[in-house]
Amino acid sequence: MALLKATKLSIVFGGLRAVSNFDVEIAPGELVGLIGPNGAGKTTAFNLLTGVYEPTEGQIEFDGKSIVGLKPYQITQKGIARTFQNIRLFADLSVLDNVKIAYHFHVKYGLLESMLRVGRYHKEEAEIEEKAIKFLEIFQLADKKDEIAKNLPYGEQRRLEIARALAAQPKLLLLDEPAAGMNPQETQQLMEMIRWIKNEFNLTILLIEHDMSLVMGVCERIYVLDYGSIIAQGTPMEIKNNPRVIEAYLGEEV
Repeated sequence: MALLKATKLSIVFGGLRAVSNFDVEIAPGELVGLIGPNGAGKTTAFNLLTGVYEPTEGQIEFDGKSIVGLKPYQITQKGIARTFQNIRLFADLSVLDNVKIAYHFHVKYGLLESMLRVGRYHKEEAEIEEKAIKFLEIFQLADKKDEIAKNLPYGEQRRLEIARALAAQPKLLLLDEPAAGMNPQETQQLMEMIRWIKNEFNLTILLIEHDMSLVMGVCERIYVLDYGSIIAQGTPMEIKNNPRVIEAYLGEEV
């Protein structure tokens, strides 16, 4: 059974059909890419899958159950986490607090215990801090744990955003242009990190990316979106040699 299945997914903004009949199926453990020219509707598709937008038509199933109509935080609780094309950290909080926040989807203490700081509160908060520091160690950010997130260099902010997404303990991780703004060396390091976190955390990953070296280097399958519709899917080699994909990226004359 597919972990994620989108069927005939569409959304209309004021008469503009931004995504149309979007069909994607991802099995547990896969690393899948979603590519397409600028304006093809890739981030809109991500926003549909994560509850930022509600589809005009179509169905989304995660782990065999519909998630259409759920709020983003409810979808995160179901097991889908994401990063954003434009980094969205809690900019004025510490590096450590950014990761700790993700764990609070799973706390068992209640509101009253939190306000009075009694009962399970101290034990669970200590456990959360310990887990968060371990994540920062994995992403080589432990020595920056007390720094304000917005003061980190760009590449470290990217790593922190991925660490925060993983701290939510997802089954499916959506990465929206994780290599945006990175130089070739940083992109190569990111490629190795994506492979590692997939295996280390037993994750299924769907990523949007413009850097074709990264997409071809890590993805097992690729979907191609153009004008809001899927025009091709297949292995990296099949996509690379697909005439319709070449036309979408380079134009019919070329």
